[in-house]
Amino acid sequence: MNGLLDKLALNDCIPMGAILTENKLKLPALVNGMPIKWVSSHPAIITNEGKVTLPEKLARVTLQAAISGKGQSVRRDYVIPVVPKNEQAAYFCDNFSIPYVLVPGNTLHRQFGLGTIHWTGSLLVDTAGNILAPEGGSETVSLVSSFRMDGSIVASKTFEVRILGNDFGSVLAYTRVPLEDEQLYSTYLAYSLHLAYRSHPSKTYQSLHYNSGILYATATISTNNTIKEKGLRNPYLFHATDGTFGVVAVRINADGSADHESRGCILLWKTNDLISFTEIGQVHLGVDAYVREVTCKYNSSKGKYEIHWCDYSGKYYRNDMEDLYDVQTVSEPVPGRLLAHDMVRTDIEGAVEANVIEVEGDFGRNLLLRRSPLMNEAIEVPETAVIKTIDDIHAITATAIYTDGSKAVKQVKWNTDDINFHQSGSYEITGTVIQQFYPFPVAVDRADPHILRWQDKYYFIATNDDNGNIGLYVREADTIQGLFAPDTIEHVVLDKDELRGYTQTFWAPEFHAVGNDLYIFFAVSSSVWGPQAHIMKLKNQGRILNASDWELPIRMVNKDGVYLGAVREDGEALDITLDMTYLEVDGGSYVIWSWRRWSPEDSGSMLFIATIDPARPWQLTSDPVLITRPLYGWENNRHTINNEGPYCIVTDDYILITYSGGSANEPTYVVGTLTAKRGTDLLNPGSWVKSNAPVLSSLSVEKEYGPGHNSFVTDEYGNLMLVYHGIGPNPVGKRSVGLRRVHFNRDRLPVFDLSPDRDLNQELTQVKLRVIVEP
Repeated sequence: MNGLLDKLALNDCIPMGAILTENKLKLPALVNGMPIKWVSSHPAIITNEGKVTLPEKLARVTLQAAISGKGQSVRRDYVIPVVPKNEQAAYFCDNFSIPYVLVPGNTLHRQFGLGTIHWTGSLLVDTAGNILAPEGGSETVSLVSSFRMDGSIVASKTFEVRILGNDFGSVLAYTRVPLEDEQLYSTYLAYSLHLAYRSHPSKTYQSLHYNSGILYATATISTNNTIKEKGLRNPYLFHATDGTFGVVAVRINADGSADHESRGCILLWKTNDLISFTEIGQVHLGVDAYVREVTCKYNSSKGKYEIHWCDYSGKYYRNDMEDLYDVQTVSEPVPGRLLAHDMVRTDIEGAVEANVIEVEGDFGRNLLLRRSPLMNEAIEVPETAVIKTIDDIHAITATAIYTDGSKAVKQVKWNTDDINFHQSGSYEITGTVIQQFYPFPVAVDRADPHILRWQDKYYFIATNDDNGNIGLYVREADTIQGLFAPDTIEHVVLDKDELRGYTQTFWAPEFHAVGNDLYIFFAVSSSVWGPQAHIMKLKNQGRILNASDWELPIRMVNKDGVYLGAVREDGEALDITLDMTYLEVDGGSYVIWSWRRWSPEDSGSMLFIATIDPARPWQLTSDPVLITRPLYGWENNRHTINNEGPYCIVTDDYILITYSGGSANEPTYVVGTLTAKRGTDLLNPGSWVKSNAPVLSSLSVEKEYGPGHNSFVTDEYGNLMLVYHGIGPNPVGKRSVGLRRVHFNRDRLPVFDLSPDRDLNQELTQVKLRVIVEP
């Protein structure tokens, strides 16, 4: 019952957030079919039945809603301003406002308490407050609101607002109700900002990003270096004056309980595009009370943002803020009015709807494209080709076009049976567009997979779950597909050796060419559990499949020669170091790895970066630098506290690290990214930008749960392939390997969730070509 009154709003009966007329309030009588009992703190002003008598001076009356049943009772208080006639002009000046962004078809307020409002200043708003559409798209106008009582103007306010054209859409902010199966959608995920888009008032809202969160509250760090997980509640999306957007929300603990670190505070973010968000930080509101709900809007008549909020005692406050980028500009609180709610209800699964803003149509469509799965919508081939040989035809490819306008090259299997290559002529031939797809899974009981292309061969290595994570096993084939053929043999290149301390947790092996040599980077433990990062070098002219051609593993050390990862005197690990990968870019050589510290408390797994000398890649040449900790709910889902499995993509513009969070053998496993621009200092944590939300999760591709710990390889056609492990087709099962093409969208950013049916539309694969043979 505790949550039944959370969304009980009084907008319909108190539309201005305050009572300004004598009437009978139509107080809600039921919630979820349960009767509501109302009790007034001042029956002489508002009776328990809702009859209003205006006082002689402004009063604040508490209306308490109560429901009872099954031995329980729940109450919620609403402290409501009741404004007498002689104070309504002053109240109008201090409290009346309109949205900063308006849309055609809506009507501005004409009535305010016992007076009326007349609108002037722009032809786009008539005197009755009806909003008309600008002819050339959105337009900024000044509007004057004149408040009249008893036939005279007693107050006026001027607003500078932006009116959108007829082509506008709506963005809905919401959170979600957690699923009963927490592995699929726990409180750590549900208590985050979700978005949906509607292109027209007649349309329904479409959830974005697979109906999953796109913005998460950042966890805090305790004095003993442990992570205190956070979530957010009642997010509110609003327009900023510079054309960007802001988000305010109440920060809570990840389990939904009140966060004592957020008492009297709200969280604030800014965003240019509703894709990437920058956390401005906590805004201190000046009251020692937990915040229940919050809204924020720009009031152009003041030139300030107004933060309206309420606490759990039913008291309402307002703080003004001059600069969104500076939380120090927030004012002291003053008594406020009831919060205005957007009464939106959708059929989106689990949605707890918050508020709606309108945006220009082009912006909304772009948001929809960027936050929705890409689809192959067209195939193009040349109309005509002049050729000499059959090889010339086989070299002719198709171009797949996707919903965002991005493209990808596809191979075509051309039918050349009717062509005479020895005689000039013209032919119309058909072909079938093809793409090598790999049904999930390609290998069962393997995790942390890695594929190497080396001297015209492909090699596969992974954590061997089938053998209890003991030993390093390698496969060799001429093609990627051949690696997973039933008759492909696995070769042990490093087996258990208790004498040398290679006993357990042979984890996350990766091949890397460093300088002129080939290495395997991996983690291993002795008989005392505690995986530590090692590397193993292939001897000169050695063969990858021969165990004897590999030198003995070397444990990674710091720049001072001390082992990376501390142990106690009894051999128990204080730290573990694992999942090390290699990056070579712009003349620099780096290693990136996951590091978890158990002393004094569990820090969770964190990603570090350091430089190395390619001639001695087992020794760092710089101090380790922390670049990410699992501070978001999707990284630290259900207390997993995990950042691991880094791997790099290098483009002309940026370095992108994929890494995993959540539990490596559950549906909570996901992939996130860190991105740095080329030419920046990669040892500066500020150079790296973390994704606000995962780029790959259990929601991304049907029946693939917990995708993560990926690597990349280029196939024989030049396609960059994602190699990862997951679970499927059910949420509980063995970790297994999958492969999928990485697409680059129109912003030249990688897309990891392009399933086969979306990568190549089978209805478009049949193509035609006019061939002119000139022998």
